[in-house]
Amino acid sequence: MIEAKAVNHIGIAVHSIDAQRDYYERILGARLESIEEVAEQRVRVAFYLLGGSQCPVRLEILEPTAADSPIAAFIEKRGEGVHHVAYTVDDIAARLAMLKSVGVRLIDERPRIGAHQAQIAFLHPKSTGGVLTELCQPSAAATKPAPLAGGARH
Repeated sequence: MIEAKAVNHIGIAVHSIDAQRDYYERILGARLESIEEVAEQRVRVAFYLLGGSQCPVRLEILEPTAADSPIAAFIEKRGEGVHHVAYTVDDIAARLAMLKSVGVRLIDERPRIGAHQAQIAFLHPKSTGGVLTELCQPSAAATKPAPLAGGARH
């Protein structure tokens, strides 16, 4: 059992965050929380928040920063669209060990650092009903992304 606490975010792969901003901000009314580059993963990410405090939904918009990045390969193969669903968990390392012990195929056998300094790890879609699944343990120091000053564009 993963013991997911919540859906952390839905990851969406795009060619360009800037080209998609109008859709997320004006059409959907999503609030831009932050944009950052995760150099190790060769990706630029924008986090958007939809909904009120009762039922917030976070979208992670993923833009490749290199032609050989995993997100670039995903877009090349499947086009822009939903990439993964991420779930918040406690003690991600223990969860990975438990999942491996019961035969779940892991992409990451150990957590790595993702956006907002969260520990993340991916489970293979062949073990998760065809859905690329990310486990996410938010950083104690940065459980919530810093808002952008004045909604400034990056």
